[in-house]
Amino acid sequence: MEKKQTRGGFSTSLGFILAAAGSAIGLGNLWRFPYLAAKDGGGLFIVIYILFSLTFGFALMTTEIAIGRKTGLSPFQAYGKVDKRFKFIGVLATLVPVLIFPYYCVIGGWVTKYAVTYATGGASQIREVGPNQFFGNFITAQASPIIWFLVFMALTAVVVILGVDKGIEKASKIMMPILAVLIIGISVYSLTLKHTDENGVTRTALEGLKIYLIPNLDGITPSKFITVALDAMGQMFYSMSLAMGIMITYGSYCRKDSNLISSVNQIEIFDTAVALFAGLIMIPTVYAFQGREGLSQAGPGLMFKALPAIFEQMGKLGEVVGACFFLLVLFAALTSSISLMETVASVFIDRFKMSRPKATGVTFICAVLIGVMVCLGYNVWYFEATLPNGATGQQILDILDYISNSILMPIVAISTCVLIGWVVKPEYVVDEVKQGIGNKKFRREKLYVVMMKFIAPVLLFLIFLQAFNVFSFLK
Repeated sequence: MEKKQTRGGFSTSLGFILAAAGSAIGLGNLWRFPYLAAKDGGGLFIVIYILFSLTFGFALMTTEIAIGRKTGLSPFQAYGKVDKRFKFIGVLATLVPVLIFPYYCVIGGWVTKYAVTYATGGASQIREVGPNQFFGNFITAQASPIIWFLVFMALTAVVVILGVDKGIEKASKIMMPILAVLIIGISVYSLTLKHTDENGVTRTALEGLKIYLIPNLDGITPSKFITVALDAMGQMFYSMSLAMGIMITYGSYCRKDSNLISSVNQIEIFDTAVALFAGLIMIPTVYAFQGREGLSQAGPGLMFKALPAIFEQMGKLGEVVGACFFLLVLFAALTSSISLMETVASVFIDRFKMSRPKATGVTFICAVLIGVMVCLGYNVWYFEATLPNGATGQQILDILDYISNSILMPIVAISTCVLIGWVVKPEYVVDEVKQGIGNKKFRREKLYVVMMKFIAPVLLFLIFLQAFNVFSFLK
């Protein structure tokens, strides 16, 4: 009884769905998805992405949530309970959020800084030096990024300390509806924009919408199609919080009478919808003000440089739009960071029998040590590394991201497929799924079995190979 009180649980299925969806909806949806969609033929990328979500993503998410609910444990111990020989997966799955959480909070600190700047009327500071210089000055400063990193992580810790139902569930029920309203409202507004540049060329957001939604098959060769498919598959894998231990942790808090299949479907819909609406904001807006050239910026460049430059051109209205946009991004970042911190804290609670406040405190201290190093990687510890995937000019943040996302996560996912598909067999998960659906049929049971035994391991191995630039000949 004491353990149950310490771990807690979601009081409703809706709370679980919103929390899990919030975990999946993060910065990857808001800056990486739009960039890849613009780069990879718009609608073609979107169609492939949705197809992978309904098959590949569905199988992996169902597996992780079912393992969590069946074992009632954090990932560190859950895999060992499934089969003692596979305890190593739990260790690797725990290491992933340990590495991701600190640098994610550093980026969350950047978002918090921009949200506060726009909300307090400080957009003039960005205007004075220009968006590129403002961002560069901020991340290369020695103290400011660390302060904002700590502010963002403190917000995350408050929610985690409050517990699963009183903290994570309540926060998700507040933040997710606000996030939905903001992203729909800003995306609708973005479609009304048009801009005339210094050469007298007028571009509209609706023209950018066509680039985003209509499949562009010009120059699509077999090798190009494979590249688009690999991008869509990788984005889906990372976007849905798979192989991070998060879904196992949240699954362990899930009620036994909840319908897992219905929950997974709703999480997928939330995650995909937010990614699509993020594209509706980014691509039409950037195209209207900066043309196709502006769409070539990826990652932080798109969010912290291209968009602030556009908000600047909107005048006073741009300050309002900028404040709403970065508030949206802040909520998305928080829902994901909460799930990352909770996953690590749950390990301390389960393995070392710590109280929730103490487990959260230990997680906080460990993350501070790594996060400060990440911040200093842009100034006093600055260096440029070349990674095995061919990326150059990489800092500490990029290295941590590469190790966690490109190496550990595919290994965790492939090992999970071997465990469930071939060792304990798919029935282990299928039986858990059927517990919550009553007399209804598990309609995608055959698809699930085929995905876990044959297709998913192959697709995951392809993602793993991308970490070593194996497919560079396709570009």
